[in-house]
Amino acid sequence: MQRNQSAITGFILLGFGDLHHLQIFHFLVFLVIYILTMAANILTILLIVTDQHLHTPMYFFLGNLSCLETFYSSTTLPRMLTSLLTGDKTISVEGCFTQLYFFAFLIGTECYLLSVMSYDRFLAICKPLHYVTRMNSKLCIQLASGSWINGIIFTSIYLALVLQLHYCDSIEIDHFFCESLALINISCSDARLVKFAGIILAFAFTFPPFLLTLISYIYIITTILKIPSTTGRQKAFSTCSSHLIIVSIFYGALIIVYLTPKTETMKDLSKIFSLLYTVLPPLINPLVYSLRNQDVKEALRKAARKVLEL
Repeated sequence: MQRNQSAITGFILLGFGDLHHLQIFHFLVFLVIYILTMAANILTILLIVTDQHLHTPMYFFLGNLSCLETFYSSTTLPRMLTSLLTGDKTISVEGCFTQLYFFAFLIGTECYLLSVMSYDRFLAICKPLHYVTRMNSKLCIQLASGSWINGIIFTSIYLALVLQLHYCDSIEIDHFFCESLALINISCSDARLVKFAGIILAFAFTFPPFLLTLISYIYIITTILKIPSTTGRQKAFSTCSSHLIIVSIFYGALIIVYLTPKTETMKDLSKIFSLLYTVLPPLINPLVYSLRNQDVKEALRKAARKVLEL
């Protein structure tokens, strides 16, 4: 790491403000969320790996998403829990930029994974006769690995730009984690070039997968509406409704946080809405897929029976 930050030794994460009377309550809430998130995603991964009936492209991508979510939650929640428990809001320079890197890398990878999952549902519903031949194991591995590699490349470029900034007297980050815009805003360097480059990279990073997801669901919904029977429409929609719910929450929160005007009111609200793409998706993703998917529920029942028989 370059020594542009040699004048300081760390930052202070302001979190949600001075809510000392709610500190223990917040700690317990986020601790429960973190435990449930890790348990749900790890259980999903184990079910997909151990149950032969779940060795299909859709569950392969879901397994990748659950793996990502375990890392994703661990980039922000443990540090937040430590701060709530001890009251220590400081984070080292190295720790801050490490958190920034992994958070940006994982959120970008999730954008691509969600688009790959929407493409998988597009082929399954709109091109069912060609689904098995097109979505073969080789393509699945290429799409999943491409999502992870794209995340690494784009985030590495962005971090290299952020590391050029200097930080002087202002070390208070107005967020509950080392969020990129909040970090750039406290820099004493001229950050216009970094902000502009960040916008270009973010657009290149998120718009293609968002567009692919949008186009896929336009075709999916159009195809479903053409199915003559009500039962057929319900069955087709049930295979993609879980994914559509997750995509809507994820992108909806990103749009509110990053594309709305930065008024004082919105600055405070944006931290709350940040929870909708940092804390909630890793928790609700496995729950939504499990509660709305018969294959996963059946695999869970079989696993439970095996455990009880031991």
